[in-house]
Order: sequence, then structure tokens, then C-alpha cells
Amino acid sequence: MGGRVSEPWLTLVGIGEDGRASLSPAALSALAQAALVVGGRRHLALAAPLAAETLPWSSPMEDTYPAILARRGTPVAVLASGDPYHYGVGATLARLVAEDEMRCFPQPSAFALATARLGWAFQDCAALSLCGRPIETLVPALQPGARVLALSADAATPGAVAALLGRRGIGASRIIVLEAMGGPRERIRAARADGFDIADIDALNTLAIEVAGQGDALSLLPGRPDALFEHDGQITKADVRAATLARLAPRRGELLWDVGAGSGSVAVEWMLAHPANRAVAVERHPERAVRIRRNAAALGVPGLAVAEGAAPAALAGLPAPDAVFVGGGATGAGVLDACAAALGPGGRLVVNAVTIETQAALIERFRSVGGALTTLGTAQADPVGGFHGWRPAMPVTIWSWVKP
Repeated sequence: MGGRVSEPWLTLVGIGEDGRASLSPAALSALAQAALVVGGRRHLALAAPLAAETLPWSSPMEDTYPAILARRGTPVAVLASGDPYHYGVGATLARLVAEDEMRCFPQPSAFALATARLGWAFQDCAALSLCGRPIETLVPALQPGARVLALSADAATPGAVAALLGRRGIGASRIIVLEAMGGPRERIRAARADGFDIADIDALNTLAIEVAGQGDALSLLPGRPDALFEHDGQITKADVRAATLARLAPRRGELLWDVGAGSGSVAVEWMLAHPANRAVAVERHPERAVRIRRNAAALGVPGLAVAEGAAPAALAGLPAPDAVFVGGGATGAGVLDACAAALGPGGRLVVNAVTIETQAALIERFRSVGGALTTLGTAQADPVGGFHGWRPAMPVTIWSWVKP
């Protein structure tokens, strides 16, 4: 970033629908002293009159960052909605500018305004953004009795969310649409999802959802039912999947490689463990790769990446993993060696085997490098005439290893 700048030159100013009226004296002073003010056209209009040069955000926004950084050392103000660090541009600019070169004058976020209007305790709500994200991002949060806050992408988002709730069997849920909060156009309206008829919605809206019923709510723990996933038989079954995820031991923000992903069920459940978790599903069959993407979207983790190709070649260039699961192709030449080499100290490698040949390879690994070796046998009760008997599934051997 070059030499140090003695005082902050970049000021983030949160602004609401009431414009300059609610800005603090310090925020107004920052705007008055700025040589350049950057913001969306709506924000620039709300902050008018401005004596400084103004620069509307380009599309995409990142194309404007060089123009901001080029003014380093001269006063620049950036306008943002509400709290610039709450799903706003603040976090991005903080990666580009040193913390002691920035200051921020926030306004209440859309979520703070919504909870104030509704009398909801923010700590009891799930809060997320649908801006630039599929509406299925909501799915993990749709728990029985939950209160969910969501930043809407546009005027069509509330209706699309209502349709999603209906498809998931919770159409009795209440959707509250809060429009243009904090300004003269503010409006709050509510409807049941299965009878959603709110029209002429302002593009600037926030959603509040009161979930009614259980519907298709996802379990909070791994080992979710196989029926939730599209698959062609190549899926790590629920009971084994739960044991596999336990050995993979997901932690916040970690990255998983799911090699020979099949349906992508392990990668999906890894990402469901925490919103910050990431995964790459490696799959050589194109039709399965397409299916993995559908499963990820349907279960609320659309950020799951898919690398099409066969390991180990398909692993080249992937970001370094914190854990690796090999569900298929473990006997391929160099696959396990490449997976182990990619891990850093403390990284976990977990491999499942059904065939005798793959089990033999895992036993050899166990003998040579250690780890833990477990065989799981499961059986389901199936009808036998008017009674029931146990129908055993093929046993699965799990080898897990932590890189020293």
C-alpha cells in the first residue's frame, strides 16, 4: 500500500432513506471536506447537495476501486446504505485499505430497522442477504418457529420467497415486507406465503419471515435423509455419511475436497455445518456434476464449487484443502498420494471403501502411515411376509488420517 498516511483519508458514511437529516455532524463534515464522494446514484441523490466531485459506482462495483485507491492521501468519502460493514462495501474496502487509513460513520442497518419496527430481538433471528444469491440460500434457516431476516434483491424477491416456502411445505408462514425503511416512502405489509398477494413492492425492501410448521426443515446434524439428494445410487448413505462427517471434523471457514463426489452429499453437509465453510466437489461424470449443482442449490449451499474431471489430474490448481474425503476412485493411481500431499499439518483425510480391493488398499495405508480404521455394518428392517427381518447393507470401511 506504500508509505503510511498519518490520518484517515477514506471515510465510509452510512446513509438512510431520510438522507442528510440523520447524518451526524462528523459525517456531514466528512462529506463537506471530501474531494471525491463515491456512491450509488440513489445514495448520491440522498446526500445532495455535495460540493465535491462525485463518482457513481460502476458495474461491476470492483471496477471503481482503482479510482478510489488512486486518491489515497486526499479526502474521499464513500456512501453506503445504513451500516457499511453489514453486508456492505466496508468489508471489501477494508481488505484494500489499512484500518488506520479509514473511518466509518454508520447508520442503523436494515436489520436493525426491521427489528425495531417489529419488536423482534435480533439475537433470536437468522439474518442473511439474498442480494446476488439464489433464494434457496434461505433453506437452512427455515427451521420450525424461526424468525428470519433477509435483505431482498429486488421487487420480485418477496414473491419468489413465498413460492419457495410453499414448495417446502411451510406455506402458512408469515412474510412481512418492509419497504424503504427510514424515509417518506416507508411501508410495512404482511401476508401468508401460500396467499401472497402483495403488489407494487418497492425494489428497496427487507423481508421478515415467521416460519410456521415443520415442512421440509433440514436437520441440524449430518446424516440427513438420502431422499433429500438427487442421485443415481452413487451416494454416501445417511448413517455412513454421519460417521464420515464426524471424522472429517468440519470447523468454521474450512475447505473440503470431496473427491469422487457422486451426489455431492458429503460436500453439501460439510457446508451446512457452518455458513463460512467451503467445498469443492470433484466428479468426472458430467451428468453427476450437474446433479451435484442441483443438490447444492436445493439444500441452500449454492456456493459449492464443482471441478469436473478425474483425480488426481482434476486436483491440480484447486485451493489447498483443510480436509479431503475420497468417496470414489481411491484405487486410482496417485489419488490418495495427491490428496495427502495437498493437506497441511492437521489436515484430515477420510476414505470410504465398499469393495474388497479398495478395503485392501486402505488396510495397506493403515499399516504404513497409521490413522484409524473402522468397518461399519448397517441393516434395515424390511418386510418378510407379515413380519420383518434385517436386510444388511454392504459394510463400509472408513480410513481416517490426520496429517502430522
